[in-house]
Amino acid sequence: MPSDITVFKGSASGQLVQSITPGAPLQEGQVLIKIHHASLCGTDLHYLHSDQVIGHEGAGIVEELGPDVKHLKVGARVGFGWHHDSCGACPECLRGDGPHCRVDPHAFGDHELDQGGFATHAVWKADFLHPIPDALSTADAAPLMCAGITVYTPLIRNVKPGQRVGVVGIGALGHLAIQFAAAMGADVVAFSGTEEKKSEAIKFGAKEFVATKGKTDLAAELKGGLLDHLVVTTSAVPDWKQYIGLMAPYGSVYPLTISFGNLEIPIIPFVVKSLNFVGSTVGSRVEFRQMLDFAVLHGIRPVIEKFPLTLEGLAEAKAKMEKGELRYKAVMET
Repeated sequence: MPSDITVFKGSASGQLVQSITPGAPLQEGQVLIKIHHASLCGTDLHYLHSDQVIGHEGAGIVEELGPDVKHLKVGARVGFGWHHDSCGACPECLRGDGPHCRVDPHAFGDHELDQGGFATHAVWKADFLHPIPDALSTADAAPLMCAGITVYTPLIRNVKPGQRVGVVGIGALGHLAIQFAAAMGADVVAFSGTEEKKSEAIKFGAKEFVATKGKTDLAAELKGGLLDHLVVTTSAVPDWKQYIGLMAPYGSVYPLTISFGNLEIPIIPFVVKSLNFVGSTVGSRVEFRQMLDFAVLHGIRPVIEKFPLTLEGLAEAKAKMEKGELRYKAVMET
């Protein structure tokens, strides 16, 4: 165990600062990871004013095992995401779904604030570490630990081959959602403000592309019919009236947007079409493993830009993200 861990934290000013998390003997079930890559997520920006280590999409090498760690070995490549620990005994935990623990879920931003992805090392519970397949680099694996599993989970649980899936927003989440949905056999329609990302969306697997800016009737733009599923990945809340008009009866909408306001939808078309609004965050332990294997099998990879894991590198990555210039995930490299 290193005597000190170098970390990058939020601060009262909202600026990232370099700091130290003192090393300590590993406790039961804990693992020490040497971080090789960690990606910047838009959600990280909401925590820059908090006195905590930033970063929740990490990947690296197991350096040390604490007591009673049974399924990992030193030298194994692993990744971690939003969640750190859980009670282990509630119904959700017993089926491997610790992120939805109903008793004591430990998540980024509310527990273990001295640990995170933007650091030289991290101490994590073994049950919340996900082995990385040999064919997947740690640079590509890091964004899948949050962005990847966030879009994979609602798709794999609900989408059937041949169904129509709309993806709103072609960014950090959206470019992965298109790839996963297409690989699942869906007929994917990508929605973006302008034509700028059309060629990329088609390359990712979309069969149709709709530029939404200035359009008052999005349904008229569809060539293959109404949608069975709609995955919303934009940072801004969309015009729900426009998008509900695209939905087939009994369709499902998955709002993956991080917003702190209320959800307001037009009730009448929602009820008349018998639509479903489905909340979703991340998946269970087995879904994490399946997602990584699925990505390898189908050649799904995040589009990344690498930056050094330094204050300067983090500032550059953050600036590009805020300007909307990233294609599509900033990955910090040690």
